[in-house]
Amino acid sequence: MHESLRRAMLFAPGNNPGLLQHAGIYGADSLIFDLEDAVSIHEKDAARILVRNALATIRYPCEVGVRINHISTPWGFDDLAAILPARPDFIRLPKCEEAEEIKRIDDIVTKAERRYGFPEGSIRLMAAIESPRGLRNAFEIASASPRMMALAIGGEDFATSLKTTKTKDGAELFAARSMIVYAAREADISPIDSVFSDLQDEEGFIRETELARQLGFDGKSCVHPRQIELVHRVFTPSEKEIQSAQRILKAYREAMARKAGVVAVDGKMIDAPMIIRARRTLAHAVAAGLVPQEDLND
Repeated sequence: MHESLRRAMLFAPGNNPGLLQHAGIYGADSLIFDLEDAVSIHEKDAARILVRNALATIRYPCEVGVRINHISTPWGFDDLAAILPARPDFIRLPKCEEAEEIKRIDDIVTKAERRYGFPEGSIRLMAAIESPRGLRNAFEIASASPRMMALAIGGEDFATSLKTTKTKDGAELFAARSMIVYAAREADISPIDSVFSDLQDEEGFIRETELARQLGFDGKSCVHPRQIELVHRVFTPSEKEIQSAQRILKAYREAMARKAGVVAVDGKMIDAPMIIRARRTLAHAVAAGLVPQEDLND
């Protein structure tokens, strides 16, 4: 079954009832209701209740997750206790540094699913890598549980942990970004890029999103709804790319029907990696509404 695309993941502060109510109208592929950095320590309890009620009462058009506070803080386990009965699609753990953290949350989620009668495995997990220690353990974290669906980089915190600042060209994060993509791909889950917090610098946001796509990220975290369309634009293939992918898959299907061992398109031999890339291109084209779902069906 085709995994949902996660091009744009929109953060919504858990203490903002208006944004929680309307977050689904902006076209993000995923929503993340934030109980961590966006919420002051004086509003943790209120935000937790707002997010729980939103999940329980509003039907969103995309997957919805919750970024809890880390389980080492006074709020992390309370976040889980309040949120899990509302059955979010996923839980995002910030500042993850050890696979054991994922395993502890997995155990809590499993018990909650059994307690509330949810299908086992229906609540997924996502971890954010925000330090060198987390990066060193990235693959172990990414593969710590079958619930793991994505591995993200928290750029601002990671740069701070390096005792530097996050710059517009992102040179200080290049190695970390690459290693997170490698770890996620080895574990067969989605790599998600960091937020870009300068809302006035649209060109800079597009450049960073283009870099993320080139490095192999599946999508980008967004802090404002107007960033969503820009992410979708970057991750949408061109007409030339779509037509090439369609020709490759058509030739492949015809070769399979003839039981032929050799596939060629435009004078070039077609191998397995090209077929995989063609399917990925069409998946993004389907998500953008440029081609019908049938183009992906074998």
